[in-house]
Amino acid sequence: MAVKLELYRVFRAVAEAESISQAAQELYISQSAVSQSIRNLEDTLKTRLFVRSTRGVRLTDEGRLLYDYVRSAMSLLETGENKLAQTQSLLRGTLVIGASDTVTAQFLLPYLERFHHLYPSIHLQIISGRSQKVLGLLRSGRIDIAFASTPPDTTSLLVTPCFQTHAIFVAGSDYACDFTHEHTLAEIGAFPLILLERKASSRVYLERYFLENGLRLTPEIELGSRSLLVDLARIGFGVAGVTEEFVTDELASGVIRKLPTAFTIPPRSVDMCILRDVPPTATAQRFMELVCGSAPKDAAINSGE
Repeated sequence: MAVKLELYRVFRAVAEAESISQAAQELYISQSAVSQSIRNLEDTLKTRLFVRSTRGVRLTDEGRLLYDYVRSAMSLLETGENKLAQTQSLLRGTLVIGASDTVTAQFLLPYLERFHHLYPSIHLQIISGRSQKVLGLLRSGRIDIAFASTPPDTTSLLVTPCFQTHAIFVAGSDYACDFTHEHTLAEIGAFPLILLERKASSRVYLERYFLENGLRLTPEIELGSRSLLVDLARIGFGVAGVTEEFVTDELASGVIRKLPTAFTIPPRSVDMCILRDVPPTATAQRFMELVCGSAPKDAAINSGE
């Protein structure tokens, strides 16, 4: 197919120049090579494509029919090559990122703003979802980069830690509890608990920690929204299990207060993940470098190995 494609390139050049010698000059090959290419194409197609005369060459009816298709096909190929070059130069393209709404709002926004400012022609698409969802989309090839809690299985992924999160328990500022007392696991478990729904990775992590320490959590309220956790805690419905880094404003304003504990839940990592065996696009690579600061490319994508 590659050989025939080159014959079509020569055919188009001769058809447009109406001259073998001029086509040879444009293609930087000899006239004999041009003539041989035309003969090879005519033999392959079993039809005469040009009428030759002392004034040059002109297309036969069959040749003109073929030329219309060749011109369109070559034009499409050239357009594709140009678009590919533009993509490599970050002049166009699409970047699809998967992340939860909270991670997008609390972490990604400044990077998205900076990237859009630097590369306004790149279309940014954000697909919202919890860690399990966005990692599934990444593995299926539907997104370029996933921001998620460290997955249990990273064999197919390259993972770069971005920031740590800490699980804490909060209540409304006037909630009937002692905010100076260091609460034990059992004391926390005895409160009316407000937690995220079971499929949330932070909920799974919290429950696992309590189970490992001999206590099963039985929340009174389960929610799909992190903001509702704070809202219900604020108005006195109970004690909410939240991520400290995501409620800094509410803690600073005093609408909720952190309950001191006699235990410390190990922090979790929110990571930037890409597929291990699929080279990132130039667009994805540049965004990863932006998130990682001025780190070299290899350091940016291999630090999770």
